[in-house]
Amino acid sequence: MKKTRINRRTMLKGLGTATIGLPLLEEMTLSSVAGKAKAEVPIRAFNIFFGLGIPAPLQTEGFQGVLEPLKSLGDKLLIMRQVDQVRCDEKGINAHYDGASGAFTAEPPDGEARAGGPSIDQVIRKTHYPNGLPVGMVPTLIGGTFFRRSRVGRYVHSYNMDGTVAATIQEKPRDVFDRVFGTVSLAGGDKDFRRRRLKRSVLDSVVDDYRFYTGANSPLGAASKARIADHLDRIREFEQRAFSLKSKDSNAPDFPPRSNVPHGGPADPGGQGIDITLEELTSEWRLVADLYALSIQLDRVRFGSLTFLAAGERIRLTGDYEYGGKKLWSFDDAAQHNASGDKGCSHEWWHKFNEKKKNEQLRAHAHMKMREVAYFLHRLDDAESREPNGKTILENSLITISTESGDGRHNDVKRELSGVFHAITGANGRFKTGQIMDVDAEGVDVYNTMLDAMGVSHRLGPVEREMQPVDGIRT
Repeated sequence: MKKTRINRRTMLKGLGTATIGLPLLEEMTLSSVAGKAKAEVPIRAFNIFFGLGIPAPLQTEGFQGVLEPLKSLGDKLLIMRQVDQVRCDEKGINAHYDGASGAFTAEPPDGEARAGGPSIDQVIRKTHYPNGLPVGMVPTLIGGTFFRRSRVGRYVHSYNMDGTVAATIQEKPRDVFDRVFGTVSLAGGDKDFRRRRLKRSVLDSVVDDYRFYTGANSPLGAASKARIADHLDRIREFEQRAFSLKSKDSNAPDFPPRSNVPHGGPADPGGQGIDITLEELTSEWRLVADLYALSIQLDRVRFGSLTFLAAGERIRLTGDYEYGGKKLWSFDDAAQHNASGDKGCSHEWWHKFNEKKKNEQLRAHAHMKMREVAYFLHRLDDAESREPNGKTILENSLITISTESGDGRHNDVKRELSGVFHAITGANGRFKTGQIMDVDAEGVDVYNTMLDAMGVSHRLGPVEREMQPVDGIRT
């Protein structure tokens, strides 16, 4: 039986173009002699940042300690210990900022709003898409849930070739949704009209095309029809979650309400920190993480960064923390510190770290951070993330996970910026996974080895510096 083939670009011109991405359908793939879909996946790179770090001594405990939430993903991650970022130190500035700016760039900061060079994701983007990404894609998506602001490098972790931020960070779920799905490109050059926020569901713009492609005259098979329907249902579900839609008319949502947690200035009042519950924190983060993952699954985004809590984060967290059906800890930072303001915040546990003590509060916080990072990674490793080559988006992409320091104490820069936690995914078979490896190397060499494996000739760091390949991380 002859199989109808549809060009993906042609179909996109009708169905949603810049607003609604499409899943890969059978009718869009090229068939080999054996009748199997051509196993091609796009190049993607994302930087995942979590604040305050994991003290190097705790990393040695592997999955038996604070890294436990990553165990279920252990076969798809390469966890790297003994990564040195000391070269990112800038005299007079603490490692919360230097380490955060050096994460994914391996360079010290260049002022308060610039990194010292490009980040891994943007170097790869420029190499593999020199003329830009396909029409309608978001060039770079930067998202996150964070509160400590001051310097941009604390929370932004994707930088252009000149060290400027690659995109505006989206910190509210509704803003992430709008950035990816909520605007349409229209002819005529009327910027106000083109960028005006839709008052109705974004799906209203594709109703007629939806009816055609799922109707009796559709060129699609039954499986593809069902996938299109499921695809649009998922977008609508996330639109409702992001916008908290309660309108009786599902096609006419109310204007989205404000986020339930502080943003902007109120999120960091004079650097004194804020009070927040674990439920408030994780609910906001997980919706942002879900929307970010959906954006990748629908091929609307291939590059960017996601932040869970900024470098030097100042929050006073409360609430019971459970993992695996068991209560592990009760957060009550201010009371447990017996202090108020910034001295009652979670970051003080890192400054008080002592490898000879139990560090129970720090361990609970670090374990929770790994749980939330793992939450996002699992979203890219589910059934909705399966790709033509049989692997998941998590396995096919280069996802780099890091933080700002290897020791929270500010009394020794060399110790503070050594042993910085790093983990990467396999990038479609380019890197070893299923291991916890002591690489004993500088971050700049680790990053440049990663870039080389991704087919990138550009190198991070000083031009005159000779690269020291870290071949042990490559397959």
